Amino acid sequence: MSDIKMVEAPEGHSGAGFFATSFDKVIGMARANSLWPLPFATSCCGIEFMATMGSHYDISRFGSERPSFSPRQADLLMVMGTIAKKMGPIVKQVYEQMAEPRWVIAVGACASSGGIFDTYSVLQGIDRVVPVDVYVPGCPPRPEQILEGLMQIQELARNESLRRRNSEEYQLLLSSYNIK
Repeated sequence: MSDIKMVEAPEGHSGAGFFATSFDKVIGMARANSLWPLPFATSCCGIEFMATMGSHYDISRFGSERPSFSPRQADLLMVMGTIAKKMGPIVKQVYEQMAEPRWVIAVGACASSGGIFDTYSVLQGIDRVVPVDVYVPGCPPRPEQILEGLMQIQELARNESLRRRNSEEYQLLLSSYNIK
Protein backbone atom coordinates (compact mmCIF):
# COMPACT_ATOMS: atom_id res chain seq x y z
CA MET A 1 0.00 0.00 0.00
CA SER A 2 2.95 2.29 -0.41
CA ASP A 3 1.54 3.74 -3.63
CA ILE A 4 -1.54 5.44 -2.13
CA LYS A 5 -2.75 8.20 -4.43
CA MET A 6 -3.64 11.57 -3.04
CA VAL A 7 -7.08 12.93 -3.86
CA GLU A 8 -6.60 15.45 -6.60
CA ALA A 9 -8.92 18.13 -7.81
CA PRO A 10 -10.50 17.27 -11.15
CA GLU A 11 -8.61 18.69 -14.08
CA GLY A 12 -9.99 21.92 -15.39
CA HIS A 13 -9.30 25.62 -15.69
CA SER A 14 -8.48 27.84 -12.76
CA GLY A 15 -8.04 31.53 -12.43
CA ALA A 16 -8.37 34.29 -9.91
CA GLY A 17 -10.99 32.96 -7.51
CA PHE A 18 -12.60 30.30 -9.72
CA PHE A 19 -12.17 26.73 -10.87
CA ALA A 20 -14.07 25.19 -13.78
CA THR A 21 -14.25 21.56 -14.82
CA SER A 22 -16.71 19.13 -16.34
CA PHE A 23 -19.78 18.02 -14.42
CA ASP A 24 -18.86 14.32 -14.88
CA LYS A 25 -15.51 14.82 -13.15
CA VAL A 26 -17.00 16.65 -10.16
CA ILE A 27 -19.69 13.98 -9.72
CA GLY A 28 -17.06 11.24 -10.05
CA MET A 29 -14.88 12.83 -7.38
CA ALA A 30 -17.87 13.23 -5.05
CA ARG A 31 -18.96 9.60 -5.55
CA ALA A 32 -15.46 8.25 -5.01
CA ASN A 33 -14.94 10.10 -1.75
CA SER A 34 -18.34 9.50 -0.14
CA LEU A 35 -19.05 5.77 -0.44
CA TRP A 36 -21.56 4.35 2.04
CA PRO A 37 -20.75 0.66 2.50
CA LEU A 38 -23.29 -1.94 3.55
CA PRO A 39 -21.37 -4.76 5.25
CA PHE A 40 -22.92 -8.20 4.65
CA ALA A 41 -20.60 -10.15 6.94
CA THR A 42 -21.11 -13.77 7.88
CA SER A 43 -17.78 -15.01 9.25
CA CYS A 44 -14.09 -14.23 9.80
CA CYS A 45 -13.84 -11.68 6.96
CA GLY A 46 -16.36 -9.60 8.90
CA ILE A 47 -13.94 -9.50 11.84
CA GLU A 48 -11.22 -8.19 9.53
CA PHE A 49 -13.66 -5.54 8.29
CA MET A 50 -14.21 -4.48 11.91
CA ALA A 51 -10.45 -4.03 12.22
CA THR A 52 -10.50 -1.95 9.03
CA MET A 53 -13.16 0.28 10.57
CA GLY A 54 -11.03 0.78 13.70
CA SER A 55 -8.69 3.66 14.38
CA HIS A 56 -5.51 1.81 13.38
CA TYR A 57 -6.55 1.40 9.72
CA ASP A 58 -9.15 4.19 9.66
CA ILE A 59 -11.42 3.53 6.69
CA SER A 60 -12.93 6.98 7.24
CA ARG A 61 -9.95 8.63 5.55
CA PHE A 62 -11.30 7.14 2.33
CA GLY A 63 -14.75 8.68 2.79
CA SER A 64 -16.41 5.48 4.03
CA GLU A 65 -16.73 6.15 7.73
CA ARG A 66 -20.51 5.79 7.73
CA PRO A 67 -21.48 2.16 7.29
CA SER A 68 -25.10 1.80 6.29
CA PHE A 69 -27.29 -1.00 7.49
CA SER A 70 -30.13 -0.11 5.16
CA PRO A 71 -29.78 -1.03 1.47
CA ARG A 72 -31.68 2.09 0.44
CA GLN A 73 -28.98 4.29 1.97
CA ALA A 74 -25.94 2.39 0.69
CA ASP A 75 -24.07 2.40 -2.59
CA LEU A 76 -21.39 -0.21 -1.84
CA LEU A 77 -22.29 -3.80 -0.92
CA MET A 78 -19.40 -5.56 0.82
CA VAL A 79 -20.09 -9.30 1.00
CA MET A 80 -17.70 -10.94 3.47
CA GLY A 81 -17.61 -14.60 4.39
CA THR A 82 -19.32 -17.83 3.52
CA ILE A 83 -22.68 -17.45 1.78
CA ALA A 84 -24.99 -20.44 1.95
CA LYS A 85 -27.13 -21.16 -1.11
CA LYS A 86 -30.23 -20.30 0.91
CA MET A 87 -28.73 -16.84 1.55
CA GLY A 88 -28.18 -16.19 -2.17
CA PRO A 89 -31.69 -14.78 -2.74
CA ILE A 90 -31.22 -12.49 0.30
CA VAL A 91 -27.96 -11.09 -1.10
CA LYS A 92 -29.72 -10.54 -4.43
CA GLN A 93 -32.66 -8.81 -2.72
CA VAL A 94 -30.33 -6.52 -0.78
CA TYR A 95 -28.55 -5.64 -4.04
CA GLU A 96 -31.83 -4.90 -5.82
CA GLN A 97 -32.92 -2.57 -3.00
CA MET A 98 -29.81 -0.42 -3.38
CA ALA A 99 -30.17 2.72 -5.48
CA GLU A 100 -27.96 3.36 -8.51
CA PRO A 101 -25.06 3.79 -8.73
CA ARG A 102 -24.08 0.74 -6.73
CA TRP A 103 -20.95 -1.33 -6.49
CA VAL A 104 -20.14 -4.76 -5.01
CA ILE A 105 -16.96 -6.06 -3.37
CA ALA A 106 -16.52 -9.79 -2.70
CA VAL A 107 -14.21 -9.89 0.33
CA GLY A 108 -12.32 -13.11 0.98
CA ALA A 109 -12.07 -16.51 -0.67
CA CYS A 110 -15.52 -17.67 0.50
CA ALA A 111 -17.44 -14.74 -1.00
CA SER A 112 -15.33 -14.86 -4.16
CA SER A 113 -15.33 -18.58 -4.89
CA GLY A 114 -16.76 -20.58 -1.98
CA GLY A 115 -13.31 -20.93 -0.39
CA ILE A 116 -12.58 -24.31 1.17
CA PHE A 117 -16.30 -25.08 1.38
CA ASP A 118 -16.85 -26.94 -1.90
CA THR A 119 -20.15 -28.42 -0.73
CA TYR A 120 -23.73 -28.57 -1.92
CA SER A 121 -24.90 -25.96 0.58
CA VAL A 122 -22.36 -23.17 -0.05
CA LEU A 123 -22.67 -20.68 -2.89
CA GLN A 124 -19.48 -20.93 -4.97
CA GLY A 125 -19.05 -17.18 -5.34
CA ILE A 126 -21.54 -14.34 -5.01
CA ASP A 127 -21.04 -13.51 -8.67
CA ARG A 128 -23.59 -16.24 -9.31
CA VAL A 129 -26.34 -14.01 -7.90
CA VAL A 130 -25.08 -10.40 -8.21
CA PRO A 131 -22.52 -8.66 -10.45
CA VAL A 132 -19.20 -8.14 -8.61
CA ASP A 133 -16.95 -5.16 -9.32
CA VAL A 134 -13.92 -6.01 -7.15
CA TYR A 135 -12.65 -9.26 -5.65
CA VAL A 136 -10.46 -9.08 -2.53
CA PRO A 137 -8.46 -12.33 -2.13
CA GLY A 138 -7.46 -13.95 1.16
CA CYS A 139 -8.70 -16.19 3.91
CA PRO A 140 -9.32 -13.86 5.62
CA PRO A 141 -7.86 -10.85 3.80
CA ARG A 142 -5.85 -8.38 5.84
CA PRO A 143 -7.33 -4.92 6.45
CA GLU A 144 -4.81 -3.47 3.99
CA GLN A 145 -6.26 -5.68 1.26
CA ILE A 146 -9.79 -4.54 2.10
CA LEU A 147 -8.63 -0.92 1.85
CA GLU A 148 -7.00 -1.69 -1.51
CA GLY A 149 -10.34 -3.11 -2.74
CA LEU A 150 -12.08 0.04 -1.52
CA MET A 151 -9.57 2.19 -3.41
CA GLN A 152 -10.28 0.19 -6.58
CA ILE A 153 -14.01 0.89 -6.12
CA GLN A 154 -13.14 4.58 -5.65
CA GLU A 155 -11.27 4.51 -8.95
CA LEU A 156 -14.30 2.92 -10.65
CA ALA A 157 -16.62 5.52 -9.14
CA ARG A 158 -14.31 8.39 -10.06
CA ASN A 159 -13.96 7.38 -13.72
CA GLU A 160 -17.39 5.89 -14.41
CA SER A 161 -19.46 7.75 -16.94
CA LEU A 162 -22.78 9.05 -15.68
CA ARG A 163 -24.36 7.34 -18.68
CA ARG A 164 -22.71 3.90 -18.30
CA ARG A 165 -25.49 2.54 -16.11
CA ASN A 166 -28.00 3.20 -18.89
CA SER A 167 -25.95 1.48 -21.59
CA GLU A 168 -27.23 -1.62 -23.37
CA GLU A 169 -24.19 -3.63 -22.22
CA TYR A 170 -24.89 -2.90 -18.56
CA GLN A 171 -28.60 -3.68 -18.93
CA LEU A 172 -27.72 -7.03 -20.57
CA LEU A 173 -25.45 -7.84 -17.64
CA LEU A 174 -28.23 -7.10 -15.16
CA SER A 175 -30.75 -9.10 -17.16
CA SER A 176 -28.43 -12.13 -16.97
CA TYR A 177 -28.90 -11.95 -13.19
CA ASN A 178 -32.65 -11.27 -13.59
CA ILE A 179 -32.17 -7.84 -12.00
CA LYS A 180 -34.01 -4.82 -13.32
